[in-house]
Amino acid sequence: MSSNADGAPGGRTDSGPDRPGLTQGTLRLGPYEYAPDQRLVMAIVNRTPDSFYDKGATFGDAAALDRVEKALSEGADLVDIGGVKAGPGDVVDAAEEMRRVVPFVAEVRKLFPEAVISVDTWRAEVGDAVCAEGADVLNDAWGGWDPGLAQVAARHAVALVCTHAGGVEPRTRPHRITYPDVMADILERTVHGEAERAAALGVPRDRILIDPGHDFGKNTRHSLEATRRLAEMAATGWPVLVSLSNKDFVGETLDRPVKERLVGTLATTAVSAWLGARVYRVHEVAETRQVLDMVAAIQGLREPAVAKRGLA
Repeated sequence: MSSNADGAPGGRTDSGPDRPGLTQGTLRLGPYEYAPDQRLVMAIVNRTPDSFYDKGATFGDAAALDRVEKALSEGADLVDIGGVKAGPGDVVDAAEEMRRVVPFVAEVRKLFPEAVISVDTWRAEVGDAVCAEGADVLNDAWGGWDPGLAQVAARHAVALVCTHAGGVEPRTRPHRITYPDVMADILERTVHGEAERAAALGVPRDRILIDPGHDFGKNTRHSLEATRRLAEMAATGWPVLVSLSNKDFVGETLDRPVKERLVGTLATTAVSAWLGARVYRVHEVAETRQVLDMVAAIQGLREPAVAKRGLA
């Protein structure tokens, strides 16, 4: 399976200030390999009754499976299944989280055998259970809160997303959090901390991604600065994943409620693509795919789908 972002004419893969992501190497997810010029869309599939965006629309099995099928048909390269709302809410223990995601991962693997399956969890026992059912990626959005999760990824040889969360406890919101330099903290925790630790534990280096963690342990200004400086993350050589979709930093920047944040999200997506991010965790798959393809074409990494103007 490959991304919809085709290679540039002549197989051009040169890097430079306008192509920071191309300093990175091959990324492997599941059985697939992705070149540095391929940008991947990760579709969000919430198995929660209280998610901030869809309010439980895909909590039921049938609706969630429909979401997977639709996302893949719209160009998603992988799906990210989560059983716990990121923000504060009802307590969801490990047993309940597993009830929500483990059988579902097994069903997705059976019905969509070629899909790349990611699971959004910070718990090692959940990670172990979903890997046993065929998950390809463990998306740790809480910065290694459970250090055993990286060990699980190593044991199953699956991909691991290492996210900056500023050391905050899972499902809590930051309160007056400060950083002398937010990007320096992101690099220290995700690269020199979690990513290198995961590699030392045995997670294959080409299966480790880093995520600046927009909104996680950050206020809006922190998330904007992290976006502005994404090229610094891309320059480390680790593939960068961004989770921007309809988040609070977009809403606060534009003063828009959750359902009116798509334009701001797509603008941030375009900037992130230009600065070298490679994987995009999103609610709106088709729109994101178009933005990424457009940026790739502007950068000379993708041919136009149609090029007739001025030639007839």
